[in-house]
Amino acid sequence: MRVQVLGSGPPVLLLHGSGPGTTAWGAWQSLCEALAGRFALVAPDQAGFGGTPLPPGRPPGRALWTERAIALMDLLGHERYAVVGHSMGGAVALSVAAERPDAVRAVVGIGCMGAPMPLPDGLDRLWAARATRDGAREVLGLIAADPRAPVDEAAVDARLAAMRGQPGYADLFPPPRARWVEDLTVSGAVTAPVLLVHGARDRIVPLREGALPLVERLPDVRLHVLGGCGHSAHAEQPATVHRLLADFLERHA
Repeated sequence: MRVQVLGSGPPVLLLHGSGPGTTAWGAWQSLCEALAGRFALVAPDQAGFGGTPLPPGRPPGRALWTERAIALMDLLGHERYAVVGHSMGGAVALSVAAERPDAVRAVVGIGCMGAPMPLPDGLDRLWAARATRDGAREVLGLIAADPRAPVDEAAVDARLAAMRGQPGYADLFPPPRARWVEDLTVSGAVTAPVLLVHGARDRIVPLREGALPLVERLPDVRLHVLGGCGHSAHAEQPATVHRLLADFLERHA
């Protein structure tokens, strides 16, 4: 497992999402740089992404990602910690909290999955994207709040390089893809306090199908909806999200 570990203070596990070319550092660099002075941050490439291959004979899915996240924090000696997850990583964060209520102090979900929902069209297209220039441009357009906004060509180059560095991605979410949404549905009880941050224009995990059902299901939850924001609120509105996370984690982590 490839892991970034930095900072000092209460431990916080960071779990990235499932887009093609996603790595922990690519997803969390800005947040890590903002919060490393207050927290001990642990950011792994989840199995099948970046520098962490799938274990031989183990299929991808929430069970594997949950198991590996718990094992990593145990290995590092963190008996109590908070978990922050984006998209798929949010579902895994909730799953970790359900599996280890004694260990998880708090959960943050950004554009969070975990609720039962039909497969959103944007998520289906994200998981189906291939490592071509058009595929990289489509991924960036799906993540953004406004699909008509011009895409920076340097960002396309960077995303394409990351996608080409992950040749096994097509095996992670093969069709029919609705089953992967079902797999990422969290059924266990989550008693830790939860902060949800969601973009009002999220087209990959829409607000109505993603965060709002979680608000109804979780006993100790608060939701911040960011207007004019798409799927990656921590990248689109970093100052706001960093402040929300720091305030919440300092109270609960």
